[in-house]
Amino acid sequence: MAEGQELEVPSQQQQQLHLLSAFLSMEPPTSLISLARVCGGGSITDTVQSFIWHHFFTNSDEKYHAPYLRSFLKKLIVEVESTGDVVLDELYEKYTSYMTSLKEYDLANGKSRVLKWVSFLFVDGSTEIPTCPNSRKLVIPLQCSLNMLEGDTGCSLWPSSLFLSEFILSCPELFSSKSCFEVGSGVGLVGICLAHVKASKVILSDGDLSTLANMKVNLELNQLSSTTDLIERTTQDLNSVECIYLPWESAQESELKDFMPDIVLGADVIYDPSYLPHLIRVLAILLNREKSYSHDHNMKTKKRPVAYIASVVRSIDTFNCFLTLADEANLIVTDITNDFKPFDLLPYMLSYQRSNIRLLTISYNFR
Repeated sequence: MAEGQELEVPSQQQQQLHLLSAFLSMEPPTSLISLARVCGGGSITDTVQSFIWHHFFTNSDEKYHAPYLRSFLKKLIVEVESTGDVVLDELYEKYTSYMTSLKEYDLANGKSRVLKWVSFLFVDGSTEIPTCPNSRKLVIPLQCSLNMLEGDTGCSLWPSSLFLSEFILSCPELFSSKSCFEVGSGVGLVGICLAHVKASKVILSDGDLSTLANMKVNLELNQLSSTTDLIERTTQDLNSVECIYLPWESAQESELKDFMPDIVLGADVIYDPSYLPHLIRVLAILLNREKSYSHDHNMKTKKRPVAYIASVVRSIDTFNCFLTLADEANLIVTDITNDFKPFDLLPYMLSYQRSNIRLLTISYNFR
C-alpha cells in the first residue's frame, strides 16, 4: 500500500510527463500553467515553451478540443509576458489563428463531447503491482461531456471514479478473478480498470440510455467489447464487459438476484436524497444471499459479497440519510478511508482532491 511511500521531487522527465498527461486529460488551463512553471524551475522558459509546442500543437492539435487549446494558449501567453520573458513566435501565431478560426465554432457552441486521455502513472513503489504495465503507464481514452452542469452528468468524469480506479489498480488482488458489478457506471472508467486487473466478470450499469451508449463507446476505445449476456470472462473473452440499463427505481429483485456479484462498486452515487431509497434497495438485494447461503453448502464456504462505495460528501444531511436508510435495510457501512490508501497514480491532476473522498465498505447484516 502507499501509506508509507515517501514524497520525492519528480525528475525533469517526470515533470514533462506530468505536464503532458495533464494536457491530455484536459486539466484546467491554470493547472497546466502551474505544471509548466515546475518544468521550468519557477518560470515558463523557452525550453518549456518548445516542449509545449512540439507535444501539444505540432501535427496533433486537430484531435484536441480547439476552444480548450485557445484558453490554455491565452493563459500561457499572459503568464510568460508577465515575467518579462519572450513568447515563442509559433505559439503567438497559433493563438492568432484560433482567435479567427474559432468565431464560428463559438457561435455553434461546439461539440458536446470531447476525448480525454486519463494516464495512470505507476511510479517507484507501485511498480511491483502485478498489473503494472511494462511502460509503467496505463492510458485510458474516454469520451466525456463538456456540460457537467447541464443535465449530462453521467458522461462527466467525477473525482470518486478516479479514486475508485486508483484503488482498483493499487489493490488488484481484491478484484482479480472476482465477479464485479458497478451501479451508476457513468463513462465506464471503473469498469475498464476492473477489466485491466482481470476481474472474472465485469457488469456495468446505468439508468440513463444516453450515458449507457457513451459508456459502450468508451469500452470500444479501450479495445473492450460490450455485451448484454451474462457470461464468465475466460481467457478467450477477457475483453468482454456486460452493460445493462438499470434505473434503480424500477429494478426488479428477480433481475438483480441473477447477477450474484462478489463485489459491488459505486462512485459518487450518494448525491440525491430522492434516489437514495432506490439505491439502498438495489444494494441490499445484490448483497443479500441469505437464502443461497442457507441452502447451498458451497455458498456457505464462499466469502460474502461486499460493496466498495467512493463518494464526496457534498451534503452531510444527504450522507446521514444514506446511513440511516442503510441501517434500516440491514446494511453495515464502514468508513475505511484511513485504512486503505491507494497509490497516487494521478500526480499531475491538480484539480483532483482525493482528500475530499470517502471510501466505504457495505455488507449485509445476516442476523
